[in-house]
Amino acid sequence: MTYLQRPAAIEAGAWVRASGQVRAVVAVSATSVTLTGEGEAELLVVGTGELLAAEDFAVIGSPVRMPLPAASLLETLPQEARQKALWWEGHILEVLHGLPPGAGPGAERRPEYGPGRSLTVRERAKAAELTAAGHPAAASTVALKRRRYQAQGVMGLADHRPVRKKPAFGAVDDRVVAAMRQAIVEAVDASTRRGTFIIWRTGELLRQTPEGRAVKLPSERTLYRLLAKLTDGTHTFGSAVTRRSRAHGAVGPFGERTVFAPGEIMQIDSTPLDVLVLLDSGVTGKVDLTGMIDVATRTLTAAVLRPTTKSVDASVLLARTVTPEPMRPGWADALAMSRSVLPHRRLLQLDERLAYAAARPVIVPETIVCDHGKVFVSRNFQSSCRFLQIEFQPTHKGSPFEKGHIEKMLGSVATLFAQFVAGYTGRSTDHRGRHLERERLWSLLEL
Repeated sequence: MTYLQRPAAIEAGAWVRASGQVRAVVAVSATSVTLTGEGEAELLVVGTGELLAAEDFAVIGSPVRMPLPAASLLETLPQEARQKALWWEGHILEVLHGLPPGAGPGAERRPEYGPGRSLTVRERAKAAELTAAGHPAAASTVALKRRRYQAQGVMGLADHRPVRKKPAFGAVDDRVVAAMRQAIVEAVDASTRRGTFIIWRTGELLRQTPEGRAVKLPSERTLYRLLAKLTDGTHTFGSAVTRRSRAHGAVGPFGERTVFAPGEIMQIDSTPLDVLVLLDSGVTGKVDLTGMIDVATRTLTAAVLRPTTKSVDASVLLARTVTPEPMRPGWADALAMSRSVLPHRRLLQLDERLAYAAARPVIVPETIVCDHGKVFVSRNFQSSCRFLQIEFQPTHKGSPFEKGHIEKMLGSVATLFAQFVAGYTGRSTDHRGRHLERERLWSLLEL
């Protein structure tokens, strides 16, 4: 920003040339100008007309004037720092002009700050005055404050330490930080590794460019501290699933809608069941469990088991949700809808099939929330939703928490049910027992 400059003028702090001599202006009055003499304490008083009449007279240097600081800039400082800066300003103004701020028109300068005193003498007098008043200050400190005030105004007198911003990563080169950030991003979709690999990869990335090769890597302890800051909350060294979910999940605001009525929002998902099953071909294998839950009532409206879930299975699940579940041979009468708390007789007027139905409510979905699995985003399933006038709402990619009800339900099946079934495999190979295929396993139909 460019500011308009005043023309050079004869004033305290300026430098003038006259009669072949360059001298500093100490004080100015209506009829005379006080200049520095040959020695440090010597002063020369010259008439204003005589000085201006010199053939080589020129003002060759003026005090630096900075624009007034914006009030908002001064207000960014703590109250104690503002008061201290304004306190110093009053004393520096007395050193420069001989009078403190607020002095009346008839006020007289104190002898130690009179026109016959140089700036050096005034600075020494001010230092002695402050020290005697209980504010120890050296003459060099007063001189430093005076120069800062002439260069920066009152902001030059303020203590900026309370609001000074420290570099986020200390003295570490920005190119090292950028390379380590890239190494961390590369690790999002890779298998989980240790910090030694990320640090090694950082060095490799730096060596790929001439600018990076010119950077000297900090110590190993510094690199590990930097790594800890950059990986905070990223799960770089934790669960790969959680890491990908946080990296690829929703970046905008998200939340959960308040649900008031059955069917307003329903969630669907599929997961492998941790149980070995005897398939129709006579071999053992694992099956997928696909289920749908109503958020308002927490009702599991339908579930199917298939060796491999296909799009038609999701459509079958949707059909079972909107139709009554018939009682099966061998089921106890307590499972019949006629024995439940549902208004059975009134429901018979709507659908006669409810007379022989099991005690499972029929809920027609208004909105179905699912992930981006190929079964649910398939043309078959979306066509079924359109036919039944159901809104299809996929979650953000990598955001399983947006359908947390069905995720929790499937997890409960794995922990509260599957462990009691013959052929239970556990959630991973580390938890799997030996010779499970030798056990008496359930068939798919029985399970």
